Amino acid sequence: MAYNFKEIEGKWQEKWYREGTFNAKQDFSNKKKWYGLIEFPYPSGQGLHVGHPRSYTALDIIARKK
Repeated sequence: MAYNFKEIEGKWQEKWYREGTFNAKQDFSNKKKWYGLIEFPYPSGQGLHVGHPRSYTALDIIARKK
């Protein structure tokens, strides 16, 4: 069974667009300023290991919650 990329992806993208699933809300009026910093790995990727995504994922979750 072949994966019909255009049909399936188009269907879901239209649904997400129609429902505003990934729309960002910009209500900054009552939010306190917040700054999150993480050190990125070297551009060469040398020294990367499975522990790197953990810290990136944690900061992403915290930033989205705030």
